[in-house]
Amino acid sequence: MSNTKVYVAGVGMTQFSTPKSGEIYHDIGFRAAQSALADAGIDYKLVQQGYAGYMFADTCAGQRILYQLGMNGIPIFNVNNACASGSSALFLARQAVEHGIVDCALAVGFEQMVPGALGQAFADRPSPLMPFVDAMEKIQGLDPHGVITCQLFAAAAREHIGKYVTKLETFAKIAVKARKHAAQNPNAVFRDELSVEEVMASPVMFEPLTRYQCCPPTTGAAAAVVCSEAFAKKHGIAHAVPILGQAMDTDFASAHDGKSGMNLVGWEMARDTSQRLYEQTGIGPEDVDVVELHDCFTANELVTYEAIGLAPEGGAEQFIEDGDNTYGGKFVVNPSGGLLSKGHPIGATGLAQCFELVTHMRGAAGKRQVEGAKVALQHNLGLGGAVVMTMYGSVAA
Repeated sequence: MSNTKVYVAGVGMTQFSTPKSGEIYHDIGFRAAQSALADAGIDYKLVQQGYAGYMFADTCAGQRILYQLGMNGIPIFNVNNACASGSSALFLARQAVEHGIVDCALAVGFEQMVPGALGQAFADRPSPLMPFVDAMEKIQGLDPHGVITCQLFAAAAREHIGKYVTKLETFAKIAVKARKHAAQNPNAVFRDELSVEEVMASPVMFEPLTRYQCCPPTTGAAAAVVCSEAFAKKHGIAHAVPILGQAMDTDFASAHDGKSGMNLVGWEMARDTSQRLYEQTGIGPEDVDVVELHDCFTANELVTYEAIGLAPEGGAEQFIEDGDNTYGGKFVVNPSGGLLSKGHPIGATGLAQCFELVTHMRGAAGKRQVEGAKVALQHNLGLGGAVVMTMYGSVAA
């Protein structure tokens, strides 16, 4: 990054819901963007560029949302990077401000999902995930009738179990933690707590993952206003949160070589991205207080602990057993409830993570506030693939 300081001036988020809620993408996207502007205390007329992240909407859906705020001719970019779409929109907005292209940009992420497991949007053409599916077939075979994404992350779980004899209960404990955290989040879809026994007794989706270890289809939106330090001072934005660093990777050849289930779902991407972020900021994982991590399946949360240095390789099980992923431990991971319990409206997820961490950096997260938090870390993954990681500082930083 350059010497230009970049801040999150405002954040907004809708309450996440199940698809049957009937929420419409352009309504929720508008509400989230409007909330972010209100939080920043600025008018949309001051925004110079807009970035919209989503996966399941038609072309120019970003314009459909932002035109409701005003039609002032600014550039609007539509971003589709699978589950990393929201954080990719944030990455581009930050980059534009950092390099002096604009002083203020707005990123919005949204998704109006349908019930059931994630499927292929266009059945009349090859899926971009086919190289990953082919690699997975070499590793563990393929169930043509099963949910592909679940099988991909199950491959990561199986590799970790094979290497480190990880217990099945360990994965279930991640889902239990997610529900416990979500109980304090009014924006979360699932707020009822679960036991390890309940998680493990839920229907098996693909060994070793059960239903409660898989994120639900969700509808929701989130947004962030990003600005320069000079813009924040000029407009009296006193609660702006600094972006200390940001890094992004796409896949390495290991994702397609058919040798590693963990690399298949971005383990190497996450490791490289985190290392570059730590080098960029001069801040290591040991300095982080609160983390929003892409827990689309319990397997991904577990292997990502090790990929980004929260736990040593092979140490994730002990990390969980010691309670180092929750309040009172080394880190609080997914205080929002994460994708597993807060929900996963794909395009909104990266910006919902931003919303959560910015709220903690302001000391405004209420009952789920991580006390004394000064540094926050965000990890957002999209298969196919992209990993975006962001480091935030406290308001006083």
